[in-house]
Amino acid sequence: MDENAHAPAPFERGTDGPKVIVVGIDGSDSSWRAAAYAAGLARRQGSKLVLVYVQPVIAAGAAMGAPVGDATNEVAEELMAEIREATDRLQGIYDVRWEFHTLRGDPYNGMVQMADELTADAVVVGASESAGHRIMGSVAVRLVKAGRWPVTVVP
Repeated sequence: MDENAHAPAPFERGTDGPKVIVVGIDGSDSSWRAAAYAAGLARRQGSKLVLVYVQPVIAAGAAMGAPVGDATNEVAEELMAEIREATDRLQGIYDVRWEFHTLRGDPYNGMVQMADELTADAVVVGASESAGHRIMGSVAVRLVKAGRWPVTVVP
C-alpha cells in the first residue's frame, strides 16, 4: 500500500471554483465594471468577494502641499459608501458575501499583497484608462505576468 494514500491533498487554486475573488477598485468606470463582473462571478460560484482599494502614496513634492493622506482616505470612504449603497439596493435579489479592504502603497504591490494574504483564487481588475501605463505597464498586465492567480481584465 502506498504510504501517501491517506495524506491530505495539497492546496490547489481554483479546482472547485473560486472561493475568494479579489477585485481592485479605484472609482474609475473600468474598476466599477470589474467589481460588477466579479460580484456576478462571486454570486454564481458562492465565492467571497473582496474589494480592494490601494490608496496611492504620492511624494511630498508632487503633492504641492495638498493633504494627500486626507484625500485618499476620503476616496476610500466614498468608495465604501457606494459599495454599501449598491449592496443595500440589491439586498434580497443577489446575496454575495463581501468585504472591503484599503491599504496605502503602489496599486500593483497592494493587489499582490491582498491576493496572497487572502489566498485568492482569482483576481479581477479594470483595464487601465491611463496613458502613462504604456511606459510603466498597467497593473493588469503586471498581475497577469506575475502568474500567481487567474486574472480577468474587464474593459
